[in-house]
Amino acid sequence: MRAPYASDPLRSRGRLHPEEESAFRSCFQRDRDRIIHASAFRRLKHKTQVFIEHEGDYFRTRLTHSIEVGQVARTIAGALELNQELTEAVALAHDLGHTPFGHTGEDAMHELMAPYGGFDHNAQAIRIVTNLERTYAEWDGLNLTWETLEGIAKHNGPVTGQIPYALADYNRLHDLELSTHASAEAQVAALSDDIAYNNHDLHDGLRAELFSTDELAELPILKGCFAEVDRLYPGLNYYRRRHEALRRFFGVLVGDVIDVSRANIAALKPERVEDIRDAGRMMVRFSPDIWSDLKVIRQFLFQRMYRAPEVVEMRKKVTRIVLELFPLFMESPELLPKQWRKDVEEIEGDKLKLARIVSDYISGMTDRFAIVEHARLTGADPEPGLRASGPGHIRYADRISEG
Repeated sequence: MRAPYASDPLRSRGRLHPEEESAFRSCFQRDRDRIIHASAFRRLKHKTQVFIEHEGDYFRTRLTHSIEVGQVARTIAGALELNQELTEAVALAHDLGHTPFGHTGEDAMHELMAPYGGFDHNAQAIRIVTNLERTYAEWDGLNLTWETLEGIAKHNGPVTGQIPYALADYNRLHDLELSTHASAEAQVAALSDDIAYNNHDLHDGLRAELFSTDELAELPILKGCFAEVDRLYPGLNYYRRRHEALRRFFGVLVGDVIDVSRANIAALKPERVEDIRDAGRMMVRFSPDIWSDLKVIRQFLFQRMYRAPEVVEMRKKVTRIVLELFPLFMESPELLPKQWRKDVEEIEGDKLKLARIVSDYISGMTDRFAIVEHARLTGADPEPGLRASGPGHIRYADRISEG
């Protein structure tokens, strides 16, 4: 049973390229499935959140993060009587545009692309699903529905001011109404991202021994979670104790979003999905108290994890890889794989367009492939801690096998 303000696949605004509908899957189910089968989605397995991909088998990658976001999003969407398939499609696609080496790689790419329109991972996700995935006979991209594209583009809110070129290019063809809020489904995907990364960064920071369980137990929200575990299970094993506490932390965040969002929606009394878009504010939110507590937790993670000396040192090493790969391909585009060189030939020496091709290529690399390609093209041995192994050593078969 879906609410009247939920996105209805039978009323979708459709796709840029019209298609015959499936006899057994809704249009949003097809979008979700196309995202899962996309090469960019598979490459998330070897792209990082905080730690470099090969640093440990237990740390989250972009792929495991996206799966966790999808799980949370379906739960919240179900509780709010929204379309779960659309919510999941947006959740699974939200990180497709990320560079290798997490936000460190994105910062380096944005610096390199500043003269050419900058770099934005949300806009790059749109570029991937509308252009760079090239497997279908009749069009470039995945030909996703308007609703899924809208959700990818503006799940964090309206896109205003300077529109990133990768988003503006597509928006000229297929107006995503960037100045309005997205559907409730997309808003759920955005909050699910916050929930997932706050939870798993605490897990990963503990595993990396960047902070202790005792320190965690003094933080807002978590203090109550640990107290409840200690009351119910006195003397519980160290690992089970922290896992039980983090389970409860996760549940507090999900429950808060559901309760607050239900109240917001009830006050608005929306009768159609457009009422959510036109509300002028996000309907899916945390409560002020939880949001305030999360700020304290994020500050703790920033100081103890994201800016930990060993993480900062690794940031310097991987930043150098991205900063050195970009001018290499700009000066010698013949180093690009065969399928990418075809695109270079078509732009006839246009430096702006070349930079955007090089950006597409490098941003699509996995951590391990970027490390290996940098070593191969520069002749330099990878620095300690950056010695990738495994399938990253294979060469490209075509434009979608890695980049």
